Amino acid sequence: MSDLDYVALFEAMPAPCVVVTPDLVIAAANPAYVEATGKNLDELIGRPLFDVFPDPEASGERNVKSSLKWVMENGKRHTMALQKYDVPIEGTSKFEERWWSLINSPVAGPDGPVEWILIRAEDVTAFVQTHEVGHHLPTEAPTGALAREAELFERARELQHLNVELSEANIRDHQVAVTLQKAMLLTPDLEKHPDVVVRYLPAVETMNVCGDWYDVADLSGGRFALAVGDVVGHGLEAAAVMGMLRSVLNAAIRALERPAHALEVLGLYARSMESALNSTAVKAMVDPSSGLIIYSNSGHPPPVLVHPDGQCELLSQALDPPLGARPKHVPCSQAGQPYTEGDSLVLYTDGLIERRGEDIDAGLNRLCETLARHRDLHPRQMADVVLDELGVAGGASDDISLIIARL
Repeated sequence: MSDLDYVALFEAMPAPCVVVTPDLVIAAANPAYVEATGKNLDELIGRPLFDVFPDPEASGERNVKSSLKWVMENGKRHTMALQKYDVPIEGTSKFEERWWSLINSPVAGPDGPVEWILIRAEDVTAFVQTHEVGHHLPTEAPTGALAREAELFERARELQHLNVELSEANIRDHQVAVTLQKAMLLTPDLEKHPDVVVRYLPAVETMNVCGDWYDVADLSGGRFALAVGDVVGHGLEAAAVMGMLRSVLNAAIRALERPAHALEVLGLYARSMESALNSTAVKAMVDPSSGLIIYSNSGHPPPVLVHPDGQCELLSQALDPPLGARPKHVPCSQAGQPYTEGDSLVLYTDGLIERRGEDIDAGLNRLCETLARHRDLHPRQMADVVLDELGVAGGASDDISLIIARL
């Protein structure tokens, strides 16, 4: 199939199809679409979809826009119920009644998960005008197959209204969720560290709110602390717990300036909240004056220290159970790791390395090999390459938080 001419295939498709950009500008239309809409290519290509096809009633445009926005945000195909969308009659100010069966599909591109949207627009006006209840049917109640068709059509119209309402509600919920997540992950001290880069990817099939977090906090004497953590679960509840744990750990490290003591405080707090139990976190403090990384770990995958020669060291000398996992509170362990200028410190959550049916050591080795190959990149480019080469740049089944700091 490598020699298949997809342009010719698009042109030959019997169903009317049009391709639009994320800005809803028409990029391509096949002959069947040109014939169905009564437009020519010069009237279509490069023009906004709803400028070419204004809707006198506005409801059709609103419904289609809502569907297209959902496709762009979720990267999934959306099939609309039968849609009334009249088209202008050329040379007049009048509109012709048209009914359409629309299927909107995302098209991936090299620069993102959704580069275009393919709209398959089947003109079903003749069917609707023939079968619409009360339009061309006999005055007596329809019976048999005709009655079933009429009922199906009415149910489709009801479904369309419900579908639009649900899509609009989902969009509102998504916007609230994104705003909430950004607020909870606000990290003012990060702006002071151009060589520290963070990445956050929510699990796919979520509203962009999850239980992973990252944090950067400046301390006295030029020291600074990095942290990542993971709350069990996804969605708003996990995000709410995440926000509380993150805030507690940030306050604890500022007050105590010792990673082990900060995680002890966090563990005590987690024990008071059932939904926070078994959460994991790792805290690393970088001390330029001593050339040491002081770290403590509560059940989390080990940070990686990448040296300029490509050697990778796992910071695994201090490892305790997840937060609140022990029957009674036990002080956290702590370890120190020397570093030199030019090293890169990498903290991450398990979604970056874990794969179903695979030992975690395989994921750790894959991460270290990738970091070693790209050790000379700036942390910003290194982070993007790591996500890409580990196959999670578009998201994964679990949340991902990542910090890369050039020391």
